[in-house]
Amino acid sequence: MDLEKAKCWDTSKKNSWKNTLLLAYQSLGVVYGDLSISPLYVYKSAFAEDIQHSDTNEEIYGVLSFVFWTLTLVPLVKYVFIVLRADDNGEGGTFALYSLICRHAKVSLLPNRQLADEAVSTYILEHPPEKEKSSWLKVVLEKSKTLHTALLVLVLLGTCMVIGDGVLTPAMSVFSAVSGLELSMSKEHHLYAVVPITCFILLCLFALQHYGTHRVGFFFAPVVVAWLLCISALGLYNIFHWNRHVYQALSPYYMFKFLRKTRISGWMSLGGILLCITGSEAMFADLGHFSYSAIQVAFTFLVYPALILAYMGQAAYLSQHHHSNHQISFYVSVPHIVRWPVLILAILASVVGSQAIISGTFSIINQSQSLGCFPRVKVVHTSDKIHGQIYIPEINWMLMILCIAVTIGFRDTKHIGNASGLAVMAVMLVTTCLTSLVIILCWHKPPILALCFLLFFGSIELLYFSASLTKFREGAWLPILLALFLMTIMFVWHYATIKKYEYDLHNKVSLDWLLALGPSLGIARVPGIGLVFTDLTSGIPANFSRFVTNLPAFHRILVFVCVKSVPVPYVPPAERYLVGRVGPAAHRSYRCIIRYGYRDVHQDVDSFESQLVDKLSDFIRYDWYRTHRSSSCTEDDASRTTDMSECRLAVIGTVAFSGAPAYEMEETQQTSVSAGFATVESITDVIEMAPVERRVRFAIDDQDSQADTPTDNDLLREELHDLHEAQQAGTAFILGHTHVKAKQGSSVMKRLAINFGYNFMRRNCRGADVALKVPPVSLLEVGMVYIV
Repeated sequence: MDLEKAKCWDTSKKNSWKNTLLLAYQSLGVVYGDLSISPLYVYKSAFAEDIQHSDTNEEIYGVLSFVFWTLTLVPLVKYVFIVLRADDNGEGGTFALYSLICRHAKVSLLPNRQLADEAVSTYILEHPPEKEKSSWLKVVLEKSKTLHTALLVLVLLGTCMVIGDGVLTPAMSVFSAVSGLELSMSKEHHLYAVVPITCFILLCLFALQHYGTHRVGFFFAPVVVAWLLCISALGLYNIFHWNRHVYQALSPYYMFKFLRKTRISGWMSLGGILLCITGSEAMFADLGHFSYSAIQVAFTFLVYPALILAYMGQAAYLSQHHHSNHQISFYVSVPHIVRWPVLILAILASVVGSQAIISGTFSIINQSQSLGCFPRVKVVHTSDKIHGQIYIPEINWMLMILCIAVTIGFRDTKHIGNASGLAVMAVMLVTTCLTSLVIILCWHKPPILALCFLLFFGSIELLYFSASLTKFREGAWLPILLALFLMTIMFVWHYATIKKYEYDLHNKVSLDWLLALGPSLGIARVPGIGLVFTDLTSGIPANFSRFVTNLPAFHRILVFVCVKSVPVPYVPPAERYLVGRVGPAAHRSYRCIIRYGYRDVHQDVDSFESQLVDKLSDFIRYDWYRTHRSSSCTEDDASRTTDMSECRLAVIGTVAFSGAPAYEMEETQQTSVSAGFATVESITDVIEMAPVERRVRFAIDDQDSQADTPTDNDLLREELHDLHEAQQAGTAFILGHTHVKAKQGSSVMKRLAINFGYNFMRRNCRGADVALKVPPVSLLEVGMVYIV
């Protein structure tokens, strides 16, 4: 899938007003479903038990003032005008901020990093590293391994809270919408009707996930637009009919008046008020599907005014109704004649809002998996046309069970709201901290500016977060428990992954050992292609040496394959394959490094196998021209290191050779019309970009081919013939079947995490062969025990 196709907007058109308005309309159904249904439960949660609605109206006016300023400062000012600018090549979310920071400062804990990755076109730096002035913060961050781990833990915390929100938001939204039935039936019937109906709707919602949102996505935007227009109209009606002076409560004075009267009870009620910004993070997380201007226009000119009118209308109604027969809720302010249509529309809007957070949960788990922070799970791409629409069956059913359990266990919006509020504020605090780092490290702004941003928005969010913590025993314990459980899983998996890589790194064998294998040692070369999968970007992995030791034979064509993640959202297909030789040409051994971004779609095994052979063919042609024409791979290059004698690696483009193959080298950009190449030199564990002073383009035409000596042509044809003959003989996938053990003397915590936790997850999640969709008949597994 091309990078251009991976985006939902065309870069050349996204600045046009027509396209922006269209995207703004589409974003309403995907981004704002959760945020738009918050009027259903904010006032009800705020007045749950901490404060009472009195005849003076100071409480209702104070809550309205808090809602207005919270909506203005957090979603509008913070997200729309600041955080949305901290995008990673158009992508947003917690991992986008983390990858952005990792590219500007060496704080990533991902294994097999390469300097060659910095040449990927999506690896954008505002200033070249040699010209960039290193701030003291960057120096401190890069030197401290503890801070690297702390930053990763912070990112994982935000990720876990988003997943927790994926459990709580559907239950909260649907339960609040269905609770409107209380005005149409007796209390006894209401208690036995709302919970089963909510559970049934949630069951249907999760059961339909495997169809993908694109099949019903066209229905989302009209529902949200109709809902926003509905609550706006209801708000205007209540303002003009009940209290035209309610706008005065927008003054900040009423907030101080509210806190002065209610004191600690008013502070505790902030845990319900903060629900008015539930879903704000979706504006940033779903940025990759739309454009910055589209999300800005949709929120500023439709969502924000509609929400303010809705809250003002409810406050106007409640200011004239102090002794209602029913408790404070959204539906008491709805005129009786339109109550049923509004109820149906609210249920539909709550389903749309739930769908957005469910899709976001699938997306963030897929990103976590790509970066080695989550066990491998099955990812189904539900749309061939729209990038990023995925479905994860195991996660879907777990979310459904947890959502229904939360609904049955809590049975009211008060406890669910307390839990949801804490998760929302935790995610926002993480975003504020990461954005502060982006301001300094990526935007190169003065640290005082980042400090002001952190203190201003951080203090607002900490105020709400502290109020949520007071509800710990009333539901707020749930997201904390979920986050601790998920963080344990993610951190243990990531820690074991890093330790396995370090073990491979320290136990790799030299190239001389591989080259010494031959008939004299009883080693046979059998027909076919052997793909040895490893996390190493250089050297010979230990699992291959173990394979040859136990089975003294290996394939005629040997390819060491490394599938790795790069801290960018997308890697253009023209820059994905990095190919080079391992040893001399006669040995027929190659190295192929395949790079993916954290939002890229991984290939299936059939297309991967055929494309890999095509890349090897292109590389062989290019390498023979480079070697015998440009002398790029000389004996001096081959003996540059004692550990490896690999020739330089080349980035192979996507378009196959036809006629006269063209090659193009450029220092900063590696793509070309037919095939892009940029040479990189392998030095121990890091592959560095070879210096290129100027852009060079050259082609092999027929005259050049005729000018080659017959020997060179024969050798080239022979190598290509061997490759295609091996492809016809079949391909074997050689993977390590690993068991990890903590070394003797390890702490009890480490032994529990590795020996039990990691190995349990490894046995019960998808194996590497299943993730790669390797046919069982082509699979060769090598047993390996890692002592870490």
